[in-house]
Amino acid sequence: MKQLLAVCAMIEAGAGAALISFPSAVVNLLLGAPLDAPAAVALGRLTGGALFALGIACWFSRGDTGSRAARGIVAAMLFYNLAAVAVFLLAGFGLKLAGVALWPVFLLQAAMTVCCLVWVLGGSPSEPHWEIVWF
Repeated sequence: MKQLLAVCAMIEAGAGAALISFPSAVVNLLLGAPLDAPAAVALGRLTGGALFALGIACWFSRGDTGSRAARGIVAAMLFYNLAAVAVFLLAGFGLKLAGVALWPVFLLQAAMTVCCLVWVLGGSPSEPHWEIVWF
């Protein structure tokens, strides 16, 4: 789990920093359309802040993989990655929005979903399983 949390930390903090700094450019790369309204730019920056916060939580929990908090973070990352996959599928196929980075980022999110799901459902014999995340 330590490596999973470290990778999640780097990906989410990087994406968060990019969205905080250049929200319209990042969205344009992902969806092929810039953020034109000031409210959309503000929401893009807020999203960046949330992703950066996820990155911080993953980074600081990577050394304490036996804690319930670290297990909860992996479960939260599973939910986030699954939601991101769904949103990107909807954007690409339902809304016909696609920038040059949409499908590569979709594949990265899908891979991270699988990694988190494998850990949550199985882990190793010495690591917690799904039911420990909930209780």
